[in-house]
Amino acid sequence: MRWINLSLLILYPIAWFAPLMKAGLLPIFGLSEISVISGLQSLWDSDVVLALVVTLFALFSPMLKTLGLALIQFNLLDRRTLPVVNLLGKFAMADIFLIALYITLSKGIGIGRIETQWGLYLFTGCILVSVTLGAYEAYVSKRRAE
Repeated sequence: MRWINLSLLILYPIAWFAPLMKAGLLPIFGLSEISVISGLQSLWDSDVVLALVVTLFALFSPMLKTLGLALIQFNLLDRRTLPVVNLLGKFAMADIFLIALYITLSKGIGIGRIETQWGLYLFTGCILVSVTLGAYEAYVSKRRAE
C-alpha cells in the first residue's frame, strides 16, 4: 500500500498537465485542450479568488494528503493525525465535482462542445485511489486499537 500511495506523487503531476477535456464554442471551430494547469492559468487572469481555491483543491490538497499518508505509513507521523490527512483527500474531491459541474453545465446550455479526455479519468482515479488508501489506513488503525 505504501508504494501505491507513493506512486501518486508521480501520477498527480502527470494528471495536472494531461488534457481533462477539449472545449470549443461551435462544432465548426477547433477544440482547445484544457488541463488543470491551463485552467489555473486562465483563472489567475480572470478570478484570483477562484484560482486560489482551485489551486488548493487540485494541487496542494492531494499532494499534502499523499505526503501525510506516506509519513503515517512509514511511522514518521502519529496515526492520530489520520482524520486530518483524510480530510485533505475529501477537499481534492471538490475539484472533481467542480470539473464535472462545468462539463454538465456546458453540455446543458448547448452552445459549445466539450469532450472529456484521458486526463480527467487519470486525475479522478488518483483522487479515488487516495481516498481508498486513506480509508484502508483508518480501518487498519481502528483494528490496531482494538
